[in-house]
Amino acid sequence: MMQPPHPLRRMLGNGLKACALALAAFAFAGTTPAIAADKLPKLTLSGPFAAVSYPLIHMAESGALKDVAETVEFVPWKAPDQLRVLAIDGKNKVDFIAMPTNVAANLYNRGVKLQLVNVSTWGVLWLVSRDKSLKTLADFKEKEVLMPFRADMPDIVFQTLAEKAGLDPKKNFKLRYVGTPLDAMQLLISRRADHALLSEPAVSMALRKTKSFPISVIAPDLYRSVDLQQEWGRLMQRPARIPQAGIAAMGRALADPVLIERFQKAYAASLKWCEEKPDACGAMVAKHVDMLSAEGVADSVRADNTAFIPAHEARPELEFFFAQLHARQPALTGGKLPDADFYYTPKQ
Repeated sequence: MMQPPHPLRRMLGNGLKACALALAAFAFAGTTPAIAADKLPKLTLSGPFAAVSYPLIHMAESGALKDVAETVEFVPWKAPDQLRVLAIDGKNKVDFIAMPTNVAANLYNRGVKLQLVNVSTWGVLWLVSRDKSLKTLADFKEKEVLMPFRADMPDIVFQTLAEKAGLDPKKNFKLRYVGTPLDAMQLLISRRADHALLSEPAVSMALRKTKSFPISVIAPDLYRSVDLQQEWGRLMQRPARIPQAGIAAMGRALADPVLIERFQKAYAASLKWCEEKPDACGAMVAKHVDMLSAEGVADSVRADNTAFIPAHEARPELEFFFAQLHARQPALTGGKLPDADFYYTPKQ
């Protein structure tokens, strides 16, 4: 995309209206070039119905990027296979996509043209149980644990931590794989399972659901048990947070650093809005998926572990995380650690 003239030249050449637009763009972007006068016809954002995507939904609904594109749409993906299709199939024209960080590294190492631009989800994984006495991973030995997304992020983190704690995830636990966290949640609240590894918002949804029925009728009491982020910090002797998910730029966005920087600022602002207004965020997200309630999403926002960190700043923590995964199973990161080009770095 061609770069526009310097904002001051636009002011002199195009009158008061152009002046106002140019100065606004210049003030917002700091020292980066201004956004081109010709808007994109459409900007496509994609992600799961999880904390990493709440800012994307807000950006689409609030008009945060209306100066960039005529239409900004959010396209959800509901399972890892659907994510991979969106990322690999060039016909989908996705510009920015939320995904687990290890999946981004895997796709990059397999030749998919993308760059990680930020990490915003720093661990939202919990073991949930109807037995409030269970406090550590070892307490779940010999018990059946529901596990969503076989060989994807929840499973990867659990098995990595179990091995670090001296446990064999295949022998010491009865792992029962299910499709999604929401599937696991439904099995828990209908008394067809006792323990599950859940991510937000499914954790908060499950805890909410147990309070919506008479105790003796359907839902058992459920409790947050092991906080996997705290276990990560304890077992790895690092900060108690996991660089779990972020946003990757794809397609035309890769060739447009101005667009990326504009996206980054808008995403950070929308993440701040979600954290400061959990009830409004919950109502916004619940409109998009029947299985999520506004109250449950709001609870998850209050409990989540989010922070906007540009990818190049998060690189040390990401590389440590990827190294742990690679040591266990190299295929999880595409057979190697991603090189420096994987991490988007703003031009100085």
